[in-house]
Amino acid sequence: MSSPTPAASTATASLRVGVDLVATQAVAQSIASFGDRYLQRIFTAGELADSTTEQGEPSTLKLAARFAAKEATLKVLRPDHRWYDWRSIEVRKAGSGWAELHLHGEAAMQAEAQGLRSFSLSLSHECEYAIAVVIGSA
Repeated sequence: MSSPTPAASTATASLRVGVDLVATQAVAQSIASFGDRYLQRIFTAGELADSTTEQGEPSTLKLAARFAAKEATLKVLRPDHRWYDWRSIEVRKAGSGWAELHLHGEAAMQAEAQGLRSFSLSLSHECEYAIAVVIGSA
């Protein structure tokens, strides 16, 4: 049996994947229990604007997907301490309609310290669940 070459190990180390699945009911319960306090602590103004229904209510499906993206990003960043500023991980809607990941503050510092320079994001939601996949690369 042959062992992996150092080049193969290095290439693998420069790519990280995080995935998270969120029950939309959990987000709905948090909104019902904590209201704006929850929304303002977890989501940026842009995320809240992108996740509002035509009736002006928060879309639990869209917010659950954004929360899943934040959790998946933490799995990529692997911080060595507890995370407090959820808003430093932001999901923005690109002009084409696709979601993009933007890091600020603590999240941006974590990414830089670990040499992660590029992030890709995929979101999906259906009825009861939302999922996000984040790929970070050097």
